Amino acid sequence: MPICNDRVVIITGAGGGLGKAYALAFAAAGAKVVVNDINRAAAEAVVGQIQAAGGAALANSGDITHYAAAGEIVRSAVEAFGDLHVLVNNAGICRDRMFASLTEADWDAVMAVHLKGHFCLASHAVQYWREQAKGGAKVQARIINTSSGAGLQGSIGQSNYAAAKGGIAALTLVQAAELARYGITANALAPAARTGMTEQVFAEMMKAPEDGFDYFAPENVAPLLVWLGSEQSQAVTGRLFEVEGGKLSIADGWRKGPERDKGGRWQAEEIGAAVAQLIAEAVPAQKVYGS
Repeated sequence: MPICNDRVVIITGAGGGLGKAYALAFAAAGAKVVVNDINRAAAEAVVGQIQAAGGAALANSGDITHYAAAGEIVRSAVEAFGDLHVLVNNAGICRDRMFASLTEADWDAVMAVHLKGHFCLASHAVQYWREQAKGGAKVQARIINTSSGAGLQGSIGQSNYAAAKGGIAALTLVQAAELARYGITANALAPAARTGMTEQVFAEMMKAPEDGFDYFAPENVAPLLVWLGSEQSQAVTGRLFEVEGGKLSIADGWRKGPERDKGGRWQAEEIGAAVAQLIAEAVPAQKVYGS
């Protein structure tokens, strides 16, 4: 039996790039897929591919940044396929500028699609799953969020994007801690792959080779998503996976480092020496991308 047989999955931003690769992979693994994308024609094209291969899918162009519209996306999945098991928050945009040139509109647009979009859909999905759990049903639900290396270590020219992606990583940790009681897991990933966004910035690096292993193909990331969306991953929650080519790793997040305890209040004049000792003992942070 396929690993996600009859699992109902919502994937945002699934009209192209990583989202499309996820949709096709989930469908091939037996899932019923709601292909959400603001570009309706792109969503319908992906649905057409899934149906041509014998799979079940529904196109949806609801706006993930509006709370009520997000609720309609969840309802459409349940009405079409009878249930919901997996939410993949994938949709994203970039408005890259150096911080000194960043506008309020640049900030708000990125926060809306990434951070608020993650909240809106997950909120409605969690309410649906919580009611199931309270009614005595065995819930094996999944939230799969999308962070980024930019969110984990920063990225020059992407302060808005990095802040949103860092917020998503923290959101995932809290979701995992709070929602386990309902049978809901929450994990995130930081993928490196060829998409509409990355091709604009890293065109030469992301270029597909003429032959051999296509290192940055979005299809390389999809198997992890399919496994995380399956019932097999029930014991895994609160993790952030980095995926690139054939590499798979778990990010090691912020944790308490070296410490000095004076046993009383520090004087300002004493702080410099203490900080120098702490920095000397601490594991150096990864460099900010582009620095």
